[in-house]
Formats: sequence, structure tokens, C-alpha cells
Amino acid sequence: MTQALIIEALRSPRGRGNDKGALRGLRPLELLAGQLHALTERTGVDSAAIEDVLIGCASQTGEQGANIAKMAVLQARWSDAVPAISINRYCASGLSAVQMAAQQALAADGLAVGGGVEMMSRVPMASDQGPLTHDRQLQQERQLVSIGLAADTVASLEGFSRQQCDDYALASQQRALAAREGGYFRSVVPVLSADGSVLLERDETPRPQTSAQSLAQLEPAFAAMGAKYGIDDLLCQRYGLSAITHVQHAGNSPAMADGAAAVLLASPAAAKRLGLRARGRILACADASVDRTLALTGAVDASRKALARAGLSVADIDLFEVNESFAALMLHYMRHLQVPQDRINVNGGAIALGHAMGATGAMLVGTALDELERRGQQRALVALCGAAGLAVAMVIERLP
Repeated sequence: MTQALIIEALRSPRGRGNDKGALRGLRPLELLAGQLHALTERTGVDSAAIEDVLIGCASQTGEQGANIAKMAVLQARWSDAVPAISINRYCASGLSAVQMAAQQALAADGLAVGGGVEMMSRVPMASDQGPLTHDRQLQQERQLVSIGLAADTVASLEGFSRQQCDDYALASQQRALAAREGGYFRSVVPVLSADGSVLLERDETPRPQTSAQSLAQLEPAFAAMGAKYGIDDLLCQRYGLSAITHVQHAGNSPAMADGAAAVLLASPAAAKRLGLRARGRILACADASVDRTLALTGAVDASRKALARAGLSVADIDLFEVNESFAALMLHYMRHLQVPQDRINVNGGAIALGHAMGATGAMLVGTALDELERRGQQRALVALCGAAGLAVAMVIERLP
């Protein structure tokens, strides 16, 4: 089977997704356009040769609405001949965009770009006021609950303690800080202002002050919601629990972030014609959808499907880059796939680095390649879950 090649994978540093974030002064289309421009500059590719651009974005409204993918293509001064589309698979959007772009590149025997953008400092989560977050009738009828409560339910079902979740979160912070200081993130492209000055050149989201003691002092984030609306009782009844143990809080949950990413994909023949050297190739991809109420366990299912399609096992994967939706979900992933912690998110994850929802999946492709190259290893698996049970996974291989 012909496999799509990853020519280059770039991302912005992640900015804090609030009014103090270094990137907040930029429009989302400007942030994404910067990555698109860097992609053609670094690879020397003529934008007119790109068959399609597919961009993940979870909150497609306001500054992120009206097909931000095409607007960013225009902002990047790319050829008018380049089509573009914005897609939404919730938090899995960025990786789905890369997967679809790979399929486009193979179908056209050419080049395509997959990526993502989300600026949560300017377009907060749920700004689109869609039925997932704003249709109370749908939520009650289909038992769609807050993803934080879903994470607490998974922790309750699995018996994960607050201490275990906090220990995982602290490790994520420590790993991210070590990677940032060590310069491990080759795929990061500094973000510039209109006058060419640097706005942000490395992730500003890790919190050096985090300690076991500071995490222990944080109050559970979703306990009041679960009690006020009777959701805890509903969840206990649905899953046969005596109580929901509320373990998730601000310190062991993903940090909101601003970010963008762009990945250039090619068919093998197109790469050869254009003289492009690939960093890696995609061995297999898989989508999944699971229990809509627990919602966030699908990365396990998508990973199993992707591994089966690649003809590989967990033991064949050197590194796992899995979006840290919540600490409890990472413990769930490691337990059910039997992945040791020394192979998963070795340079930290969204708890420390932040989660720019529609962009994170595409960002993780570059992060995985960076670390495979640094270590001289061969294969990585990238996976993300999303709301309502959605998930996507991709197995990639480094090319020497």
C-alpha cells in the first residue's frame, strides 16, 4: 500500500489561552498564516503546487469562522489556486486534518497540507454555542455531560486516586520544562509581529512553580457541577457506581492555549518529482467513536485500530504522543494499552504545554518526529480523543 510522506511538520509555540497570553494580540488567521508561510519557506515548495489545505478548528465562530483555513491561505500570500477547508472533530480536529490531507496527497499524487489553529484567548471554548454545550434538551436526552465530569467518572470506574492524577500532572510539567530548556522542540517556529519582532519563541504554558504541594491544595473543579444538576446521581446510576470521586482540577487538566500547526504531506512520486526529502511517513490511521457519556476513552480504541492496520503492536512503538485530555484519561490509556510511562509524552503534554483544541493533533505530529529524530528511534503513535466519544490515531515512522 502506498503511504503518504511527511515532508515537514511545523508548529507555533503555545501561548497562554487567556488575556495574559503572549499571542493574544494576533488574529487567529495571522497565527496560522505564519505557520503556512514558514512551511513553504523551509521546504522551498511553490504554494501553487499544493492540491488542498485542510485545517482543524474546534470553535468556528467569529475570528475563527467563515472558513479560517482559506482566509489564512490568503493571509500567507499563497497562490489563489490553493483550495482550503476547515474541519471540526472537536479536540481531534488537527490530527484528522493531517489524515485527510494525506489522503488528498495520495489521491492527487501531489502535495497537501493538514494543520490546525485555535486561539482560546480570543475565541474561548464553546463560543460557537453549539448543541454540545448549549442545547440542554439534547444533553439530557442523550446524557452528554461535561468532559471534566466524564474524566472523574472514568477515574471512579478505574479506581484512580487524586494522588495518582497529581503525580502524573507533576511529571508532565517536569518533562515539558526539561524539553523546553533542552531545545527538544525542533518543529517550533517563532511567532513574529507585523514589524518582525518576536512575540513568542517557545511555549509559555509550562508552570515551573508546580509542585506536589501546590497541586494538593487545588479544589476539585467539577464536584459542584456534578452535585448541583444531579449529574453525579445520573452517572452513578448509568455505570453502577456508589459515588463519583472528583479528582480533576485545574492543575491536572489540560491548560487552554493559543497555537497553530501546519504539516506538508506528499505522495512518494510527488516528493521524488519535486526533490523533497521526507522526515517521515504515515503507516496507518484510524478513527473511532465510543460511549458518548464517558466521551474521552476513545483514544484507546483508535490506537488499537491504527496499530492493527499497520500490522504492529504496542511493543513496536517507540514513543506515544497522546493528548492529555485529563490526567485520569492518561492513566486509563496507559492501563488499557499497557504503555509504560517512559514511552508516553516523554516531553510533557497538554497539562503542561497546553491544548489549542483544533491545532493540538497536528502539533503532535511534529513533536513526535522531533523526538524520534533526537533519539534515533523509528516509530511513534499519535492519538487524541474528543467530545461525544470521538477519537483519532496515527502511526508514523521516521525516515533517516
